[in-house]
Order: sequence, then structure tokens, then C-alpha cells
Amino acid sequence: MLGTAWDYQDRAAEFVARLDALAARGIEVCNPPDVVRWNIDKGYLAELAGRGAATVPTLWHDEVGRAEVDAALAHFDAGRVVVKRRVGAGGEGQHSFTRDALPDAGWRMGRPAMIQPFLPAILEEGEFTFVFVDGRFSHGVNKRAAAGEYRIQSIFGGHEASYDPAPADLATAEAVMAALPFADLLYARIDMVRLPGGELAVMEAELIEPYLYPEQGPQLGDRLAEALARRLTVPAA
Repeated sequence: MLGTAWDYQDRAAEFVARLDALAARGIEVCNPPDVVRWNIDKGYLAELAGRGAATVPTLWHDEVGRAEVDAALAHFDAGRVVVKRRVGAGGEGQHSFTRDALPDAGWRMGRPAMIQPFLPAILEEGEFTFVFVDGRFSHGVNKRAAAGEYRIQSIFGGHEASYDPAPADLATAEAVMAALPFADLLYARIDMVRLPGGELAVMEAELIEPYLYPEQGPQLGDRLAEALARRLTVPAA
């Protein structure tokens, strides 16, 4: 079971190659290398959108500079946008720009990136996380940013609380799970934010090494142990 490989984004090819080597030796990896390979580039969000999942509107670029940011502000008719790495984690290398505070003319992201409109709900109610074990909903988490910050990760001062999702919100997260091109995932974390129309949209589907928030889901350990036991059980001859 993968865990705490939190620098994989800087050594992505090496990371996947190591997982492939384990699988070639007959060692079961959860989640499997083909899942990791698909999930490591956030371009998977475009595939999820094509499969009918509700996603945050996104523009995809091999490189982003001032011109792309300016065009994105016009495209989304937004006052603020967020630029993220396509291969990244933990908010690292993320930037936010407004019409009045564009990047310098010579600024470049320096790698493939994505641009999304800044969603006010991030500041108003935060981000909602849905943790799934063996395809079943385990528990929810509401993540909020610190004052003066928009990134919800704890390294930026964000904080978390237990979250009991409304049936409609849970159904939206389950629809994202159903849209994934993989079955029998040991774990998955679906991070969502509310769009201006009120519906949730997926920001990320974390299938590699997500933190699963055991503090907000005290039953997580038992559920993971039971799921692993089912995978280790050898059918009787």
C-alpha cells in the first residue's frame, strides 16, 4: 500500500518505474501502477469530464505565461484565476492572479500547467473531501483555509473538520467514483468544491498516496484492514 511518497511529483518517471518493477515481481501494489500512471497527471480531469463527472472548468497548457493568464481571465470571465502544475501535489508551485495583478511579462510556469477560475466557495465554505475504501464511502472532511490564504493544505495553515455530506453531495462524489476507469480500488479520495450554481465539482481524484484523514474517520483503520484482508484471502481449492 502506497503512503508518504510525497515527492513523487519531482521524480514521476522513477516512481512509476519502481512500482512497475514491484508488480513485475508479483508483488501486489495498492493502488496498482496503471492507476498511478493515469492519476499522476491532472489531465485525467478532462477524461472524467468526458465521462460525465462534474469538474471545475479548466484550460490545459504545455506552458503558461502572462498571455495565457490574461486569456484565461477573459475566457472564464473571472476576476481571478489559479495556475497549477499538471504533475504536482500539496499546492506546491501554485499561483493565483487577478486582472489587476498579472504575472510579470517574462514569467513562465516552466512546465505543463492548468488554469482554473478561482471559486469563491473556497473561502466561504472550503473544500469537501470524500474518502472511499473498497469503493464504499468511509467519511467526509471539510477543509478550510487560514485567514488571508486560499490554499487549504495544512502547510499553509489550513484546518480540517469532520463533514457529514448531504445526500445530494455524496451522490455527486459517488458519480465521480463511477466515472473512474478503474474498479476495485483499495482507496480513493475525492476532493470537491462548490460551483457558483451550488453543485459540487471535483478538483482532484486522489488515487496515489492521499492522506485519508483518520482523525476525522476513526473507523478508517478497521475498514482498510478488512479490505486488505479480503485481498489477501486465498480461495479454497
